[in-house]
Amino acid sequence: MVGRTRYCTQPPRRVGGVERVGGTKKVDVERVLELEPDLVVAVREENARESVEALQTAGVPTFVGAPETVEEALEMLRELAVLVEAPRADAVISPIERVYEGLRGTRPPRRPRLFVPIWKGPYMGVGSDTYVHDVVEVSGGENVCGGRTRYPVVSPEEIEASQPEVILLPDEPYPFSAEDLAEFYALDVPAAREDRIHLVDGKLLTWYGPRMAGSLRQLSALLGLS
Repeated sequence: MVGRTRYCTQPPRRVGGVERVGGTKKVDVERVLELEPDLVVAVREENARESVEALQTAGVPTFVGAPETVEEALEMLRELAVLVEAPRADAVISPIERVYEGLRGTRPPRRPRLFVPIWKGPYMGVGSDTYVHDVVEVSGGENVCGGRTRYPVVSPEEIEASQPEVILLPDEPYPFSAEDLAEFYALDVPAAREDRIHLVDGKLLTWYGPRMAGSLRQLSALLGLS
């Protein structure tokens, strides 16, 4: 690896000495070209289209992932592993596939209703065409914003109307913290009455890759389903 964005931080022991080329939305295209990569890996959800097109125009081979489900993320990992001839790909991906299939085969008859905000001021939830939505569903929950698409803006009144039984507050992309708990506990929803509002590592919900198996297991356990 010759370059990364400043948000590409895992695993720390491997990326510490790798050149940073900006953020996900503002990649320094000229610096990337100077590094002469054989391949650039991008994702549609995070990387600006203009940056990707500039690299492609310059003749740089570019792999663009666009997973909206856990299954699509697994397919993307398999495709990328073949492309870079990763020698240990199966050892990494097969355990994720086993966890995924196991959760799909043991879905509970009634799933807890979840609200997962990804932003504040205004609040934004996750719609049915997002990776986070599918992670919630695969883990055994029912996304209360599942009838909408992308990242719908929701008011406190709409959150109350949806009556979530569990609220997950991730630390990315918006950094929800203990300071935000009071406003959610003030809502008239089962999650507040039953003390099921949880601060969680945002990587569990949004990062696809080797950590997916652990993420799905942790979320399922948090919902009391495994």
